[in-house]
Amino acid sequence: MKRKNLILVMMLLLSLSLAACGTTTETTTESSETTTESTESTENTESTESTESTESTEAAALELTLEELAKYNGQDGNPAYIAVDGVIYDVTDSPAWTNGGHNGFEAGQDLTDAIKNQSPHGVSMLEGLPVVGKLVS
Repeated sequence: MKRKNLILVMMLLLSLSLAACGTTTETTTESSETTTESTESTENTESTESTESTESTEAAALELTLEELAKYNGQDGNPAYIAVDGVIYDVTDSPAWTNGGHNGFEAGQDLTDAIKNQSPHGVSMLEGLPVVGKLVS
């Protein structure tokens, strides 16, 4: 019911605005239909974004042991994941991680020590990577 009232108020405001500009009623009707379609499109987009957000949350809930993480080495069509401080990052689409490798480091491992103590950029480069889960014992 609130939606219909909102649409009616928007149509009325649009009619008044168009009347002030000297635009015909026919244009007002077309604009009202466009407004309704736009509202429905926005609701559909919000629904899709909500679903994508849920899927992202589910992906972040992935829990892997070191043995399971080893399967995500970027080889044979597998994604490339690395763990740092118990957080698992997806480096599959990172240009720096070609075929699961980067400057002597290999995906599918806990690289906490290597990233913090050997990598020239440290943990700062992890900020833009997708988080897919956490490392568990």
